[in-house]
Amino acid sequence: MRPIAILQHESTQGPGVLRDHLDRHDLPYRIIAPAADGSAPVDAAPFSGIVVLGSDHCVNETLPWIEHERVLLQDAIRRDVPVLGHCFGAQMLARAMGAKVGRNICPNIGWSEVWITPPAQRRMALPRQATIFNWHYDIFEIPAGAVRTMYGSHCLNKGFMRGRHWAFQGHLEVTETSVRNWCAAGRAQILRARGPAVQDETQILLGLHERIAHLHRIADQTYRAWTAQLDRPLFFSLGRAAAYA
Repeated sequence: MRPIAILQHESTQGPGVLRDHLDRHDLPYRIIAPAADGSAPVDAAPFSGIVVLGSDHCVNETLPWIEHERVLLQDAIRRDVPVLGHCFGAQMLARAMGAKVGRNICPNIGWSEVWITPPAQRRMALPRQATIFNWHYDIFEIPAGAVRTMYGSHCLNKGFMRGRHWAFQGHLEVTETSVRNWCAAGRAQILRARGPAVQDETQILLGLHERIAHLHRIADQTYRAWTAQLDRPLFFSLGRAAAYA
């Protein structure tokens, strides 16, 4: 099976529970660091899927690696190689589909409730409501031909899907450790941010264990549904079937 490309941009924003899911199901992957390397692949053919993680950068910045990622995602869309975007990655996918990305009405930092639309409930086996982790200032428009999957009180477009390409304006992948590290690294951001959807560090860390456990259940359902779409060679599918027989 071709590997899944995971585009990671920040040390504090790794694949987390997504990586655990891939390891648990013996799904090969390759972690790529476009921001550190200054470039990204532009050909989606070597990959069975592409995951784009968060970033401290804005998708509208004119950096070579951001342009490379846009070209890569457009190639993935053309080839129907499934894409999964988290936060910055969701904005990149929207932009690759021709949708606009701009400032949200207010920053969204910390935990917030989202409502999950019926199409996403059916496709991803998710409940009607969930609490997810957020850290973003921008928001995407829903691309042409896509369906909204999640929406929130202070951010209307929290997710969309178009075919096998899914985007989430939030972080399903975080762990207790990564949230703590993110808060420590982003303490100055939290202190500067203002608005009804901004939590301070104490609020973010309150009940963290329970919140992460809930989020992991949502993430597991989502990742299970997304990876089920990946193209697998016949021998891989038969091998997995035999393993569970």
